[in-house]
Amino acid sequence: MTRTQRQTRQTFGPSAIATPANALTVLRLLAAPAFAFFIVVLGPRSWWLWTIWIVLASSDGLDGHLARRLGTTSSGAFLDPLADKFLVLGALGVLVGEHVFSPIPVALIAFREIAMSVFRTRVSRLEISIPARNLAKWKTIAQDFSIGCAFFPPFHASAVIIPQTLLWIATALTLYTGLEYLIDGRRLMARSNLLK
Repeated sequence: MTRTQRQTRQTFGPSAIATPANALTVLRLLAAPAFAFFIVVLGPRSWWLWTIWIVLASSDGLDGHLARRLGTTSSGAFLDPLADKFLVLGALGVLVGEHVFSPIPVALIAFREIAMSVFRTRVSRLEISIPARNLAKWKTIAQDFSIGCAFFPPFHASAVIIPQTLLWIATALTLYTGLEYLIDGRRLMARSNLLK
């Protein structure tokens, strides 16, 4: 790695707030309620919604790339997963209201995401960082993919079983990764208590 590359990676320190990655994350947060509104207005299956969702889902990788390139921040570490949850849970909630998805898997996903947010906050107060496992990224991809399929016009009412099945797969991954995160967190908390 050249000196210029190292300087580029350290453009922003951990305490920075006004960063390009954070700006994109805030835009994603603001887009969540607007997108939910468009689902109601346009109906659940629309090429416009499908295209916009692909862009929104892809933006998660873009702000992550910007953060790694310009410097990760504490605010970004908090805001990025929050934006993911707002987008996913907002879209899932409206799709339940539009009778595309069953409320059971959506409720399970919402419970896991809220519970993990509470647990993450508790752990962070103890200054413990729990690294995310690779399967957690696949969980996010599975959630995004199932939602994208719900907007895909060729999957009309007679093919609703496809996004429903994908959602149950995403639900299983969501619950499993939540259990992994909980176990890892409790292990690190126990280790921290032993060191004190």
